[in-house]
Amino acid sequence: MDFGSYQDALGDLFGAIQQGLRSELTTVWLPLQLGLIAIAGGVALAATSTLHRHSDVVAATATWPPMLRAFTRGLARHCTGIVFVLLLAITRAVLRAEVEQPHTYLLLVTINLMTAWLVINVLTSVIHNQFLNRVVTIASWTIAALSILRLLEPVTASLDSNAVSLSVGGLRISPLLVIKTTALLLVTLWIANILANFVDRRVKDFDDLTPSIQVLISKLIRIALITLAVVIVLNSVGIDLSVLALFSGAVGLGLGFGLQKIVSNLVSGIILLADKSIKPGDIISVGDHFGRVGNMGARYTSVDTRDGREYLIPNEDFITQRVANWTYSSDYVRLEVKFNTTYDSDPRKVIETAIAAALGVERVARKPAPACMVSAFGAAALEFELWFWINNPSAGVNNVKSDVLLSLWDALDAQGAKLAKPGPARVIYEMAGEQAGASGPLPKTKKDER
Repeated sequence: MDFGSYQDALGDLFGAIQQGLRSELTTVWLPLQLGLIAIAGGVALAATSTLHRHSDVVAATATWPPMLRAFTRGLARHCTGIVFVLLLAITRAVLRAEVEQPHTYLLLVTINLMTAWLVINVLTSVIHNQFLNRVVTIASWTIAALSILRLLEPVTASLDSNAVSLSVGGLRISPLLVIKTTALLLVTLWIANILANFVDRRVKDFDDLTPSIQVLISKLIRIALITLAVVIVLNSVGIDLSVLALFSGAVGLGLGFGLQKIVSNLVSGIILLADKSIKPGDIISVGDHFGRVGNMGARYTSVDTRDGREYLIPNEDFITQRVANWTYSSDYVRLEVKFNTTYDSDPRKVIETAIAAALGVERVARKPAPACMVSAFGAAALEFELWFWINNPSAGVNNVKSDVLLSLWDALDAQGAKLAKPGPARVIYEMAGEQAGASGPLPKTKKDER
């Protein structure tokens, strides 16, 4: 990089600026135009302040269509600027009509700059991301301002000159190239994200697709759109993709040393969605975590627990660890309750009463039917086991256990049986299908194609 040439380029740029403003800075018209601008600004502030006190745009547009409401409120937010531009335009028109050869260059520049700022702000109001909105607004207004001041070509030439550029592996990198590439990437990635969200909403409308296939299609389309956006930007700014082969070795080295976990989680997430072993809505337990599968991202899968916490588990853990998916092929889950009665109770009546008590709970499945049996003759009591099934574990299991125990208490009390000294009651959770013969076979259900 030649710093002497860079200083010459800056000198030419400032010379152009000085030459453009010299005629305005050496006449009496300069303070006159500044005074007119100040007066117009004061009048605009006073007028809009009075208007806002006597009108409520938000309330007046509450029932309007969304697009028209947003546009009208955007105009209301910039009402001061609009009045200011109108006053300056009227003042300039009067001067040009009444005065011979007036100098109104400063008025014209102010009008054009303010008009560009208003138009850009109204147009970018549709961008809800605050950071992206600011970046697009400032960048657009900077380009417009340079064009209005007739400095766009000198500035772009200075940023693209050999004095401030360098070559890397046959690729010529200049500040102008970096700015253009960054701006285009922001815009194209924003558009790609909007399209991906649109496709994601449409894919979820297809009920014949399982949740895992819906997520897989959405992820693949999002990756494809982002890749296409990057390729289009690189080609549009004149970057030959073949020159990027120089960086492939560095990228591979980075993957080997620092990014292998990220890539592993990404690939693991795609595998999970492709083989349909885990899908959103499944009830799973992995390690010490138990809950419902929520969002399946590129790096992690969220597991929602009943206590309101949400665990973000790396996708790789679902590949390398043992995972219990309670709803993989069936939504049925078996619960087991143990209880004791005194020896003066009729065990056959206790079994009938226990089964009837379980069937009296709404969430207990009728098929397979609950089962109760004598498990042992204890030292001081008869020991029983009551098995029953539920088909919606995502709604909770402990609450069903509580309802069954209360129903069992009432039924045994009405039947005259006496509970023995209670031990530590427990509930055993098992995947549907295990030991099905003890309580009857599972009902034949049509499995969703996953």
